Amino acid sequence: MGSTLWIQLAGMFASGVFLAAVVWSIAFPKRRIWPPKKSTYSNQALIWVLTVMVFGSMFWLGLNDWNSLGWSAKLRWGLGLPLMVIGNIVVIHSIIYLGYKTTSGAKTTLKGDGFYRYSRNPQYTADLILCSGWAILSASADAMPVIILTLVTLFMAPFSEEPWLRKMYGNPYEDYCGKVRRFL
Repeated sequence: MGSTLWIQLAGMFASGVFLAAVVWSIAFPKRRIWPPKKSTYSNQALIWVLTVMVFGSMFWLGLNDWNSLGWSAKLRWGLGLPLMVIGNIVVIHSIIYLGYKTTSGAKTTLKGDGFYRYSRNPQYTADLILCSGWAILSASADAMPVIILTLVTLFMAPFSEEPWLRKMYGNPYEDYCGKVRRFL
């Protein structure tokens, strides 16, 4: 097998692990896996290793197979690049705002300002935008399976977190849900 296939498999495996954890947690919220029940160093390390595998493979595959779909430069650079820039700005700001531990599942106070006043899930929303931007910009057939699986995972993730957030924050979270949309 060539390196492209191995990298595709690594990215799909990592995204698949996240998706399996999300789907399991939606189906069995009392035995949830996502978000992690405890914020430990090993959980945080695993989350970030899998995240690097997903995004690293997506970007390597896109660069290695640049514009194999033959999409126009106007579409790719005019839409794909701005989506990537916007997605990166929002996700980086949101991670810094919440903090590394909280982003990985540690309990904190309920946040309703910053980008969280526009979306209950600005990190997932920004990652959806970022991945969509990369799909358009790279126009890579090799990257698409990883990107599509990742988009599905990112779309599903809030549904596994919401029961946990309702339990953790109670009425303030319910009020927040009534004011702020899940995505945008």
